[in-house]
Amino acid sequence: MIGAELSDAEKTKIASDIVLQSPPGEFNEVFNDVRTLLNDDTLLDKGCLEAVKQYNKSQFVTVKLDGVEQSVGSFKCRGRISDFSCLSSNFSVVVTLVTEHNELSDGRFVDPKSQKTFKYDHLRKEAVEVHPVGSKELDDKHEQWRKTLQKEVDEYVHEHFYKTGVAAVFTPLHKEKTIILWRSEWHLPLFDGKATTHKCTGKLRLQVHYYEDGNVQLISEKDLSVDADKESSAKDIIQAICEAESAYQIAIQESQSSMESTFKTLRRQLPVTRSKLDWLKCHSYRIMQDVKPQ
Repeated sequence: MIGAELSDAEKTKIASDIVLQSPPGEFNEVFNDVRTLLNDDTLLDKGCLEAVKQYNKSQFVTVKLDGVEQSVGSFKCRGRISDFSCLSSNFSVVVTLVTEHNELSDGRFVDPKSQKTFKYDHLRKEAVEVHPVGSKELDDKHEQWRKTLQKEVDEYVHEHFYKTGVAAVFTPLHKEKTIILWRSEWHLPLFDGKATTHKCTGKLRLQVHYYEDGNVQLISEKDLSVDADKESSAKDIIQAICEAESAYQIAIQESQSSMESTFKTLRRQLPVTRSKLDWLKCHSYRIMQDVKPQ
């Protein structure tokens, strides 16, 4: 019904949808605007917290662990739990990442590189209750490979995302895949000693918000796959990922460089009359006569 009051559930649903669409680096501004519109902090905390958690994990937000400093080159990196997950994200230089790949069943997060677990305050964006990792929260069987991948990914991020890159390798427990991420996601099957080659699959996701000469968001996703030989070193695997990601970035740049001419072809070159409208003589056109008072 027109003019009907929205229920609390409808309000929080709308607020959550807006929060989930926050552009990179602008979450606080969007959240504060939503808070003003909702004008109910209790409802905001109760209804939108899950959306905030989902947003933080999908964006690979970075967080510094108190008393833990792990630096590789000029940036810091970290990891998780069993089948390999390697992440990197273009955010500020901090210690670790908050993602679904290093989240434990109790809601805490693990960083295998520093051997710490922590609870994350999704609203304050702080790590609290930092504790040493337990024996059940790490995959000792594959830890050496995780460290090898971590070393190669650190070098890759240092070269391509110097000063702003954050990378982590995770080995999630009780799963059968390995994941490597750059705000991208790569799945590497564990070598079982039988197959000679493995196909590594990944998903790249690019999100850009440009508002200098307008207000435009670009969101692009692409699924990729590369073959990894059983005898390949971690360096070869990361090199294959590097080549796939670089090719994707070049393709995005090339498509954007021709965007101006693409948009021009969508415009009507002339009105239906096939002649340009002389705005100085608008008063003489029939359209002006039609809107005159009767």
